Amino acid sequence: MRCPFCGNDDTQVKDSRPTDDNSAIRRRRFCAACGSRFTTFERVQLRELTVVKKNGKRVPFDRDKLARSIQIACRKRPVDAERIEQMVNGIVRRLESQGEPEIASDRVGEQVMEALYTLDPVAYVRFASVYKNFHEVKDFEDLVDRLNVDARE
Repeated sequence: MRCPFCGNDDTQVKDSRPTDDNSAIRRRRFCAACGSRFTTFERVQLRELTVVKKNGKRVPFDRDKLARSIQIACRKRPVDAERIEQMVNGIVRRLESQGEPEIASDRVGEQVMEALYTLDPVAYVRFASVYKNFHEVKDFEDLVDRLNVDARE
């Protein structure tokens, strides 16, 4: 593993342990060249996924991009980072277990919407406003009205 500070290729693992949800292995590393310490995470990847965008362009699935978009939607909300990580892990597991090497970007977006709906209604609305490309206040009103109807049921 290359040191992120000095670029040295020879780093040593000082400690390895599973994460709290056992979805990854956390490794503490030490660089002998510069003395820096850093952490890496090792995750199981069932298969390489490719996302097919609406315009037909194919891009490799990026777990970090998924996590960032959820974190942005949850910013300044009472949502633990651990819950976000569990949500991302669940979405990735579901996408990988569908058996398809290519997935439509719509399917990824819908998975995120479903997960955010149960997690935090404000984060759900934030994500939906970008995902569904809201242009008018009416778009927000319709979504919030649906949330209110579901909350009453």
